[in-house]
Order: sequence, then structure tokens, then C-alpha cells
Amino acid sequence: MDFAIRGQQIEVTDALKDYVDKRLSRLDKYFDIPPATEGTVTLSVTRGIHKVEVTIPLPGGIFLRAEDRSDDMYTSIDSVLSKLERQIRKHKTKMNRRFRQDESLKGLFVDEGANASVSPSTDEEEDELQVVRSKRFLLKPMDVEEAILQMNMIGHNFFVFSNIESETVNVVYRRNDGKYGLIEQE
Repeated sequence: MDFAIRGQQIEVTDALKDYVDKRLSRLDKYFDIPPATEGTVTLSVTRGIHKVEVTIPLPGGIFLRAEDRSDDMYTSIDSVLSKLERQIRKHKTKMNRRFRQDESLKGLFVDEGANASVSPSTDEEEDELQVVRSKRFLLKPMDVEEAILQMNMIGHNFFVFSNIESETVNVVYRRNDGKYGLIEQE
């Protein structure tokens, strides 16, 4: 598996690139055929905190994503690797079972996660709400359990999907108590 490694407010040295490649190459053992897609690794430093973000797109529009912050870049890389390994082990069996049961399921995952953010304007003179980010994506039908799985794999707190059972647009979200909620349209 190949990774595009980039730095924000940090120079990515050859030693750092080699360490990232060496550590993340351990993920190959979890796949029958390593994904042909290129993952992205972003290394950044802000106020002495070293942050590592890794996103790995998989076939079927599935994304594995993990991030970690610490005082040391190498520690952050190791922690991200551990998080990705846990995520893969947790979801691999479930995904393989689903793919075996329904071959057409491979085309049912959403291509991109939903993440539209709306925030009120901070300028007191403006009374309007301002959209600061907009995202378009294709809704593919899936059941609630698949939507929760996809939401967890991309690391979001909510996920918009087309419910295969009710044929309506629904939203699953992670509650503060760690459980999940479902918003359905009437």
C-alpha cells in the first residue's frame, strides 16, 4: 500500500518518511490483496503538539481513518498504527461476512462521508447565518448497521445515508453516552 506523506508546519525528512512507510506497511497483512488506492498521511506540529492523520480509501467507498496527537511525532505514528489495526480487526470480519452474503453489497457503500458544517457568523452586525463549507455526495442505499459501520470507519460523529428499508434519507449519530441515534424523515 502506498502513502502520500505531507507535512504542515514541519519538514518531512527522509527518516520520518521511512518510519511512516515501515510502520504503516504492517497494515498490508490485514488484507488479502492490499488496496491499490493511495492513502494519505498528514504530519503537523502546532504549539509543540505533534499530530498524525492517516486516511486510507478502500474499494466500495470505505475509508479507514485515524489520528493522534502527542509530544513526539514517532509516538503519534505508532498510536495511529495501533488505532488503525484495532479498527481493521473490529470491522474486517463483519465486512467479509456481509460481502459473502450479498455480492451486490460492494456497490452499496457511500462514496464520500457527509460532513457539512454550518456555523453562525461571529460579526455582530450580520444577522444571517453563513455556510462556511458545503459538500455534495451520492447517497447509496444501506441499512442502519452499515451506516454506523461506515460512520465509525471515517471517524465522524454523524452519517447521512439512504435507508434501504424505508427508502428515505436518514442520519445516524453518536450520542454523548457512546450509543447511537437515528434520525428518520416522516
